[in-house]
Amino acid sequence: MNDIDPRDDRRGQEDTAVLTELNRLVYELDAPPVGLVERIQFAVALENLDVEVARWERAGSFAGVRGGNPGTITFTVDNLTLMVNFTPSGARHRIDGWLVPAGEHTVEVRVAEHESSTTKADDGGRFVLADVPTGTTQIVVHLVNSRGEPGRTVVTPTIML
Repeated sequence: MNDIDPRDDRRGQEDTAVLTELNRLVYELDAPPVGLVERIQFAVALENLDVEVARWERAGSFAGVRGGNPGTITFTVDNLTLMVNFTPSGARHRIDGWLVPAGEHTVEVRVAEHESSTTKADDGGRFVLADVPTGTTQIVVHLVNSRGEPGRTVVTPTIML
């Protein structure tokens, strides 16, 4: 004896058709931003996952911002402050930065689909990277302790240059 009502199968097919059309409409009318998956993969693809993530000092003023010239941004984490100024020059940027407390820390700038640029801050905590490409960007600071030995690593949230 067959207890399956043929109408149930038709209802299932109708439900599938409605859900398929709804899925198509969502992607057509409210698609995720282009490159979202790639930007997320970039943000989490650090070799050393033992990092501290800095936060924007005034994150509210940047919430929801995509692209454009971010200008000067200050990041903080525990006892470290990182202030960076971005100056566009065509498809490239100059990054001037300052670390407090100062020290000869290594600063790495990661840009999606490009090689990282690395420099060392001077004893006053100042650093410059003069030729950074446009794209999804993170700044990684490899701190040194008072004896000049490697310490913790701090990374900023991703920003679009």
